[in-house]
Amino acid sequence: MTKLRTHRLLTFAPPQGRDGGSLEKLSLPAMLCIVVLFCAAAVIAAPVQSVFFTTLANFDGSNGANTWAGLIQGTDRDFYGTAHNGGASSFGTVFKITPGGTLTNLHSFDESDGAYPQAGLIQAIDGNFYGTTSGGGSSGGGAVFAITPSGTLSTLYSFCSQFPCPGGAEPEAGLVQGSDGNFYGTTVFGGPNCDLDRVGCGTVFKITPAGTLTTLYSFCSQPHCTDGGWPEPGLVLANDGNFYGTTAAGASITAALAVAPSSKSPQRVL
Repeated sequence: MTKLRTHRLLTFAPPQGRDGGSLEKLSLPAMLCIVVLFCAAAVIAAPVQSVFFTTLANFDGSNGANTWAGLIQGTDRDFYGTAHNGGASSFGTVFKITPGGTLTNLHSFDESDGAYPQAGLIQAIDGNFYGTTSGGGSSGGGAVFAITPSGTLSTLYSFCSQFPCPGGAEPEAGLVQGSDGNFYGTTVFGGPNCDLDRVGCGTVFKITPAGTLTTLYSFCSQPHCTDGGWPEPGLVLANDGNFYGTTAAGASITAALAVAPSSKSPQRVL
């Protein structure tokens, strides 16, 4: 059958000339060119493959609501994430979902251990998941937490133990684990340089897996906040060993800063 189809593709009835005779047969290059054109037309005419979309789970408030952050796949191949609201106390949840769509609520925040997680999770080298909440904690300024794959949550640190929150407040971004095993992140508000209008505030911090927090940098250290402020996004660890990030405000520009893990003086990039 294959040879027969090839023969039919490559054989053409010669058209008649004006005198009734046939024209000369097509040359081999011309025939190959025609075959290529036929193949291209077949590809174009082929039906487009269907794209399948599957809803794995629906959040109804009791199991979480407003999933602002993305998912992370754990080493067990299940997916883990956070819901900003919902849960047993309406302060947000940490959940797990299998590729088949089985949703498990691992933890419901009750405000005392954190509230309103805005960022996603990271899985650390110890196999546990770490994240932040933008509110709640023992002082109401947000928290850093750890949670096991089975759902045991520990609040490692609560921000804003005293106003005006010199250690930072309201971490909206997630964490990144450094090569030293510690975690690094940002807070949107707070810091010793924050004014009453909360303009140009925010910090870059380091926290150990045991919960010891060090403020690496406080924004608005110069007049008019020329070093930036409100670092809403998180940090990224570069191959030079430093952490890079951006600020959402500060004077009339947005700044990009590099912070060395052992330094409290960032270098300005932009």
